[in-house]
Amino acid sequence: MEPNPQPTAPRKIILDCDPGHDDAVALLLAHGSPTIDLLAVTTVVGNQTLAKVTRNALAVGTIAGITGVPFAAGCDRPLVRSIETAPDIHGESGMDGPALPESTIELDPRHAVDLIIDTVMAHEPGTVTLVPTAGLTNIAMAARKEPRIVERVKEVVLMGGGYHVGNWSAVAEFNIIIDPEAAHIVFNEKWPVVMVGLDLTHQALATTDVVERIDAIGTGPARFVRELMDFFAATYKDAQGFDFPPVHDPCAVAYVIDPSIVTTRKVPVNIELQGALTLGMTVADFRAPAPADCTTSVAVDLDHARFWDLVTDALVRIGDPHDGGSQSTADLATAGGK
Repeated sequence: MEPNPQPTAPRKIILDCDPGHDDAVALLLAHGSPTIDLLAVTTVVGNQTLAKVTRNALAVGTIAGITGVPFAAGCDRPLVRSIETAPDIHGESGMDGPALPESTIELDPRHAVDLIIDTVMAHEPGTVTLVPTAGLTNIAMAARKEPRIVERVKEVVLMGGGYHVGNWSAVAEFNIIIDPEAAHIVFNEKWPVVMVGLDLTHQALATTDVVERIDAIGTGPARFVRELMDFFAATYKDAQGFDFPPVHDPCAVAYVIDPSIVTTRKVPVNIELQGALTLGMTVADFRAPAPADCTTSVAVDLDHARFWDLVTDALVRIGDPHDGGSQSTADLATAGGK
């Protein structure tokens, strides 16, 4: 296993998310990185209902001053199963903690699945990376509605799963188990899939020194992240016993920015759909070297310091789009009439 080489040109991505505290950081990282060309932001039911996570995504885009990027809402339920959300981690709003501003971003009228398809088909083959940090319903639906995108997508870099650990069950991670049928579709298509799972993201802890470093940036977006982490730390401590919260979703974006900070291993991965105790398990077969036609890889090791360097650098680059750094998210919410 070797670290991956750093790309030489900006990477075009679609971020499919369900904000979500760590999704918010992923969006800020994608927007603030000079090596990411953020083509679209799509939302899907997951950490909370579709309406709530879409409102949250638009609020984060407003805080970051994102313009010229379409935001679209997608599937409001899994393919087969009942909706399952995570209020014990993310709160009733899906992003409890900070006060959220009213959005200045107009939602794209297209369904997220159509926006994903339109965007991939409008770009040269092999140039668009899909970065899902939520359940995989939108991505699976896009692949089924327009199968031609599978051969055109550069790769799918997803936050989800875990080859040795689960969080929603003993062996299944939340983003996979909430729509395992969608995950099965995505993992079994012929596009390259990089699974940035819990084995990797549990290394991305927002330790005290990290949070203090972010807070010291002094801008509105940086204070927003600090407020996110304060709430996230408390719920992760209560729900799962972490001393510091793992910030999962930005790890997938970080891999796209600079794959050399993540060590990956090519290995066959499939999704368990029938097990009474193992539903949603991402079953990785490490018994032998991966066959030549294997299209799935798993993230193994993270360079913690360089990961947080990427996040803080993105926040510095974003600055304060609203007033040069004196306004908090609470001020923005008040200014927005909320």
